[in-house]
Amino acid sequence: MTYIYIYLAVINVMAVILTLHDKSAARRRKWRVKENTLLLVSVLGGSIAMLLTMRIIRHKTQRKKFMIGIPVIIVLQIALVAAFFWLKAKGVNL
Repeated sequence: MTYIYIYLAVINVMAVILTLHDKSAARRRKWRVKENTLLLVSVLGGSIAMLLTMRIIRHKTQRKKFMIGIPVIIVLQIALVAAFFWLKAKGVNL
């Protein structure tokens, strides 16, 4: 379980860094982080940190892909975790 916590901490820190970098690059009109990369990091576990960071720094908040997509990803991740614990409680070995 410790490895999962470390993984989630790292992926969430990466999500914050990528979002902050993309916002900074957008202001300077420099190289940007691809939207698919941001969404992939969200899917891999950085969705909550990315959504909070985007809201705080007001980045990508006009993009439906992010303002609808990331909350959907969060709901799916919560459902996946709930299903995991439900199956574990039923005695299914995963």
